[in-house]
Amino acid sequence: MAARIKKGDKVIVLTGRDKGAEGEVLKVDPKENRVTVQGVNVIKRHTKPSQSSAGGIVTREAPIHVSNVAIADPKDGKPTRVGFEVRDGKKVRVAKRSGEAIDV
Repeated sequence: MAARIKKGDKVIVLTGRDKGAEGEVLKVDPKENRVTVQGVNVIKRHTKPSQSSAGGIVTREAPIHVSNVAIADPKDGKPTRVGFEVRDGKKVRVAKRSGEAIDV
């Protein structure tokens, strides 16, 4: 299956505690169908000190399921589904809402 959401995409959270939040995709895990979004699903972890880090309370983003996010339409910024078209001999991702190409 082709990747509908990629690293660097602007996405909107559709459900859950962070519903309505927008952010950039930092990491995609296609095997687990999860994405890590900047500033979304922030958790705190208590870490032990080690040689590389001082330890303490670390805040970081936890992954969320890919079905709970949608790409922001390049035209109006609202959530949209993703389709694929061949334009100029290249397969590009297209926003279903406006028909605009997502890949620039």
